[in-house]
Amino acid sequence: MRHSFKHAGLFALAGGLTALVIGPFLIPVPPLKGTFRPRELADDDSEFIEINGLDIHIKRMGQGGPVFLLLHGFAASLYSWHAVMEPLSQLGTVIAFDRPGFGLSEHPLTWAGRNPYSSDAQVELVIGLLDHFGVEKAILVGNSAGGTVSMQVALMHPERVTALILVDPAVYIGKRVPGWLHSLLDTPQMHHLGPLLSRQILKHGQDLIMLAWHDPSKLPIEMLEYYQKPYKVENWDKALWEFTLASRPTGLPERLEELTLPVLVVTGDDDRIVPTADSLQLVDELPNATLEVIAESGHIPHEEQPHKFMEAVKGFLGKI
Repeated sequence: MRHSFKHAGLFALAGGLTALVIGPFLIPVPPLKGTFRPRELADDDSEFIEINGLDIHIKRMGQGGPVFLLLHGFAASLYSWHAVMEPLSQLGTVIAFDRPGFGLSEHPLTWAGRNPYSSDAQVELVIGLLDHFGVEKAILVGNSAGGTVSMQVALMHPERVTALILVDPAVYIGKRVPGWLHSLLDTPQMHHLGPLLSRQILKHGQDLIMLAWHDPSKLPIEMLEYYQKPYKVENWDKALWEFTLASRPTGLPERLEELTLPVLVVTGDDDRIVPTADSLQLVDELPNATLEVIAESGHIPHEEQPHKFMEAVKGFLGKI
């Protein structure tokens, strides 16, 4: 009888493991419908340029120096900067771009050599943009994950960065992600299911937008339409998954003392995505940082409180 129970248990275990290994491949992943090529969704002021072999969507305003290069956060686009591009352009040249896999920039699914979604490739894309426009040094303005890319550029190419303006930067979040998660995501089963997981943002994306605002009731309806535009681009779901797979801990918390250039850290007082406390900690650990806490604002104060954001930027620039 014991042997029967033992064999039954082994069969059950084997069946469970088989289901875990084979089951995910039995779940259908239908192709997206109603999607368009990026250039078909472009605005009148959109530009597309080739940088490091990728078709990058940008918008520009202003002229002369200083040059501001704007880097949006995860699952966002250059539209995130729409409320401050014109005010910034009164101070110099402004260049905003969609990071690969987001907005209307190219969504590569295959490549030779370096993964275009890796942190090193994102850093070199910034340098490629500066080289394309003949910009020797720029002020990098990065929100959330765009803030961490900006910091990595300053570490790898300090001679190209005048100052950093970090808006609710996601510096410490990577330390909270368990290391085993990357191994799990990189399995064949998860590669198959990944696009389906990416598509969950269609169900929950508006909730995330509401979470990013201190007062979502002030969010204009037309802005929601712009937030949704990137999800009309063909293969956006697969590209978002590739970006997720390429994401790794930045190692930034251990290198903050190397960032000796002027830094402005801007945070909303009600950031529920990157806790406001993280920005306060960051200012304490950076050698040359200034803090601006914007009242009645969440994770994207440059959208929710653009006038207060610009006041903080102008005050910072007046000191450097």
